[in-house]
Amino acid sequence: MYLLPAIDILGGKAVRLAKGDYDKVTVYNDDPVLQAQLFEEAGAEWLHVVDLDGARDGDQANVDVVSGILKRTKLHVEVGGGIRTLDAARRILDTGADRVIFGTALVRDPDFAQAAVEEFGSDSVVCGIDAKDGDVKVEGWVSGAEISALELASRMAALGYEHLVYTDIARDGMQTGIAPAAYVEMYQAFGNLVIASGGISSVADILKLAKVSEAIEGVIAGRAIYEESFTVADGVAACKGTMQQESDFLRDLEKPIEL
Repeated sequence: MYLLPAIDILGGKAVRLAKGDYDKVTVYNDDPVLQAQLFEEAGAEWLHVVDLDGARDGDQANVDVVSGILKRTKLHVEVGGGIRTLDAARRILDTGADRVIFGTALVRDPDFAQAAVEEFGSDSVVCGIDAKDGDVKVEGWVSGAEISALELASRMAALGYEHLVYTDIARDGMQTGIAPAAYVEMYQAFGNLVIASGGISSVADILKLAKVSEAIEGVIAGRAIYEESFTVADGVAACKGTMQQESDFLRDLEKPIEL
């Protein structure tokens, strides 16, 4: 597993939304590029970037910000948010980003989903599945897609997708903790490792996911890092399994995880 600190960009600033609500915005840094540099200095190797303007409006308004991050860091970067055409995906990948994340387009345009994986390759595309109560949400989490998360994951696997970010909207940005079993279910439906997102509140949550690491590729964390619930260094160590066993964080792991 590896840690992906998250930078959500809205109006050119690094922010977090509570449960995907654009009316509940917290600004954490006026300069997303600087924030990326701070994450790299703290030991991060990957970065998860979401263009919230694009997710809501379908227009990549923050490509220059992504380009700036890639020019001023050596981070591996995956980018999502309103990428609904091949041209939009190409613009992001041309900045040097490692992967693009598709969400709404996977549901609205299955032909596009197929064309994208064929053109860019399975290692450069990610299916982003955002769900509430097991049902997929699209267009910046404001609309229902009338399909279950598990069914969509299965469909994307059949098209050749090998990377998946699964976000539990009800937990995202709330630091309410995670449900490891949900990611195991997604892994079973998808047939490939899953990147876990939504609700990471402590290093203990990451260590819980490490218990089911056979299902987990990476862990995305945002608000908990910004609000110093844990450091990037501790998150990276927890993902890599190099955290000291005497850490106080392990006290939360006494109960077995029910799958």
